[in-house]
This record gives sequence, C-alpha cells and structure tokens, in this order.
Amino acid sequence: MKERALLLTVRFDSQKTHRDIVEAQRELKELALTAGADVVLEETCRRPEATPNLYIGEGKAKQLADVVASEEIHAVIFNNDLSGTQHKNLERVLQVKVIDRTQLILDIFARRARSPEGKAQVELAQLEYRLPRLSGKGTELSRLGGGIGTRGPGEQKLEEDRRRIRDRIKKLKDDLKALAMRRKALRSRRDEVSLPTIVFVGYTSAGKSTLFNALTQSGQTVSAGLFTTLDPLARALTLPNHQKVVFSDTVGFIRDLPHHLIEAFKATLEEVVQADLLVHVLDISSPYAKEHYASVCRVLDELGAQDKRTVLALNKIDLLEGEERAVYFQGQYPGAVAISALQKRNLDELVRHIENDLQGYSLEIKLKLPIARMDLVDLIYSQGHVEDIVYGQDGVRVTALLPAIVAEKLKEYETS
Repeated sequence: MKERALLLTVRFDSQKTHRDIVEAQRELKELALTAGADVVLEETCRRPEATPNLYIGEGKAKQLADVVASEEIHAVIFNNDLSGTQHKNLERVLQVKVIDRTQLILDIFARRARSPEGKAQVELAQLEYRLPRLSGKGTELSRLGGGIGTRGPGEQKLEEDRRRIRDRIKKLKDDLKALAMRRKALRSRRDEVSLPTIVFVGYTSAGKSTLFNALTQSGQTVSAGLFTTLDPLARALTLPNHQKVVFSDTVGFIRDLPHHLIEAFKATLEEVVQADLLVHVLDISSPYAKEHYASVCRVLDELGAQDKRTVLALNKIDLLEGEERAVYFQGQYPGAVAISALQKRNLDELVRHIENDLQGYSLEIKLKLPIARMDLVDLIYSQGHVEDIVYGQDGVRVTALLPAIVAEKLKEYETS
C-alpha cells in the first residue's frame, strides 16, 4: 500500500520568486510520486527564516499535526533539508515519519541503482547523510536532564552505531576507489585508440535515454519518472562520416542537487569531465526549460566541466503546438538543434553538429604496410574506416580515415 503523504514547501522572505516556488512544488510532487508516495495534500509555508528546533514555527507545526491526524497522513515530506534536531522534533510533534528533500532523492537513487558501483555510491551517500544526524541525536540524549537513565548503555549504543557507520563508509570509499582505478585502466585502453567520447547530460526526464536509444539502437530503460538512468551506459557507434565514437548516458541532474550527492557520484559523473563532447538535452516543452538549463550548467560548473564543447539538443518538439518556442530558444542559444528523440526527428542534423565538433579527431592518411604486418591492417579496420586498399607483392597500400592517435602511431608507414 502506498504511503499517504503531505508535501510542504517552505518559502523564506529572502528567497525565490513565486515562479521558483511553483516549480519547486511541482518538482517535489514528481519526486514523491517517483518514490511511490500517494500525494494527498500540498502546502506552502512562508517564514522570515528557519527556526533551529522545528524549521517551521510551532503554530504551523501544530496545525500540520491536526491535518496529519484528520487526513490519516503517513509521511510529511519537506522540500528542504532538515537538521537532525529539526527532524526529531518534527516527528515528535507530527507523530508521523518526516522526510526531507535529500532523503527523498536518496530513496529514489536506492530504487534505481542496479550495478554494484551504483548501489555502493547510494549507500555511501545515505550513510554520510545519516551520520551527523545520528551524532546530533547522541549529543542531545546525553543532555536530557543528565543523571540516571541518560548515559551508559544508551550512549554506548549510539557510539557503536557511529563506529559501524564510519567503518562501513571507509569500506565503501575503498571499494569505490578500486572501481575507479579499474575504470581508469579501461579508459586508458580506450584512449590508446582515441575514440572520442560523447556524454549526454541534462535535467532529469529531459529525454537523454530516449535520445541515447534512438542514436545507438540501445535498450536503455526509459520511463517518465525521475532518475531512471543512475548507472552510466556506454555504446560504440560509427557516425555517417565514418568517425567511430563512444556515446555515454549519465544520471539526470536536478535543481539544487545536494553537494554531497555530487561528491558521492563523482565516480560516475567523471565521465562528464573526461568527455570530448557533451550533448546537453533540454526538454523544450517544459515551461521551466530556462531554469532547467541553468541548473544543469551549475552542476557542470561544480564538476569543472563548464568549458566543455557542448551541443545543445532542444528535445520534445513533438509536444509543442507551433515552432515559435523552438525558434526562440535557437535564437537564445545559437547552434542549438531542435529535435524529437521519441519521433526521431532532426536527429541527422544533430549528428552533423556532433561530426563538426569532432573534426580533428580523425585524419585521412595513406599508408604502405609490410606484407608481414597484417596485424596493422586488422587495427585499421577495427579502429577506422578503410577508403581504399590494394594488396601488392611489395606491401599493402591503404587509404583510411583513422583516429588521430592511431594515425600518429602509423606515421612511419605514411606515403604520398
């Protein structure tokens, strides 16, 4: 049975326009639905600033408690992050489970993770989120009136919990470091043949996986929920100009993605940093497309990938009533390509933009290879495109389009 949930968005006087609040509420509802909640009520609360004990005021907390009781609510989900003290106090007043925004996102991540690395990253993020809150409760417990019944085994149990969590965090970090080293070795082997890597980035639900499938004929899972793609997927592909590339799909970004989540997922997101080209997929049908574009750019900036060469794909033009919105965005972002990944519209134009941005990664070269070096002929066929080949008694003459680094290795065999 789904948990009946009340969603609460707190708006501070110093923050956010009405439009931002509406988008924050819409996004929180989508997150809650993706997590499997039955959203019964949505409320907003305006405050000058957060209170240290309840985040919201006592009056609002008591009002919410009455609503929770009358509507048989199972969980109150905040569109904000709560401290350990605020979390515990709210659950005491409301008498139901309280979940903040980061917890909600982590719950979805836990549902979506499939690979051992993805599961380890999620668990690491969850434990690092839980540890300071557990410590906070321990400190508070030791101060409850002092004296009998407030120390001893109770506090010892908390210390044991903290120690277990710290040990588990260390092991997860060691495991992820080993996986990162393995992936680095794989990338080094890939770099030996210098296949350009093209990474899809974008706001969650922008259509990255649909576009990935359309271009690579892959079977990547696609759904309307958030964070469908948590574990990155890579596919090799030969472009129409015979350039061989690797396409990689990544986890979707979101507004105000908590910093420690970015830290936990840097092993996965390093594909973005290492990419030769980014394809930023933007859902142009969303009324908040500009905000989503800005959110993705902020995450790229935090990853240190803000200066990467990027092709902007304005997706979901099939959902637009006319062409005006696409024309407007193409005016705002010169070089953007309006597409429909679902209907495979204008994908050839998108591919042409990708080819243009990858010029220089491949070279046409003429070679004369010794008859005894048929292994080099095999290398050329596997890593490039053979335009002409002639077998003779004095050697093999080949004209081929090759990755620049492969062409460099064969420089000694170059001929006019």
